[in-house]
Amino acid sequence: MRGGKVGMEVGSLRERILVALLIYKFGEQNVKTDIPITEPEADVYVFDKPFSIKTLSNSLNGLKLVWTVDAESAVKFSTEYVPSCDMIFEHIYWERQGGLYCIPKSVQLEIFEQMGRAEYIKLPKAGTNPRGVEMRGKALKFLVKHSETLKISINWQKGRIEFDAFERWIELWDNEE
Repeated sequence: MRGGKVGMEVGSLRERILVALLIYKFGEQNVKTDIPITEPEADVYVFDKPFSIKTLSNSLNGLKLVWTVDAESAVKFSTEYVPSCDMIFEHIYWERQGGLYCIPKSVQLEIFEQMGRAEYIKLPKAGTNPRGVEMRGKALKFLVKHSETLKISINWQKGRIEFDAFERWIELWDNEE
C-alpha cells in the first residue's frame, strides 16, 4: 500500500504468487519465468506453452490488456492486438464468489472475432492519463462463461494481515550483520 491505497505493484505480486503455484504443481524445470520484458503478452511458459496472467478485483470490467501512458501507443496497440496465448485470469471479488480461470487462446480468438475489435477493446478517453488499453467487460464475461474455459471457483475472504514491509526488511538487513 502507498498512501493507504493499493498500488499497481500488487499486480506483479499477484502474478508471482500464481507463478509459484505453477512451479509447485508442475516443477521448476517445466515453468519458465525469465521472459524478456519485450515479450508482448506472455508472462510465463508452462511446458513451453506461453500464458498471459491477468488479475482483476471486484466487477468484471476494466481488465488491462496493456499498460501504456500515451494515446498514440494505445491506438497503435488497439489496431494491432490479437490474442496470442492462453490466459490465466484471477478474478478477486472480496467477500463474494470469484475464481481462477484458464482461458484458451482459441476461446479468446473466437470471442474477439465474434465481437469485433471495437467491441472487444476499450480505448481510454482522449485527453486523460489512460494507464492502458482495456478489454471490455462484455468480452470478459463471454470469455469466463465459455464452455471451454476452465474455472476454479473461489470465495474470497479478506483477512487482516499485520505486516509492515519496512520493519520486516529492516529486521532481515539487521540479521545480516
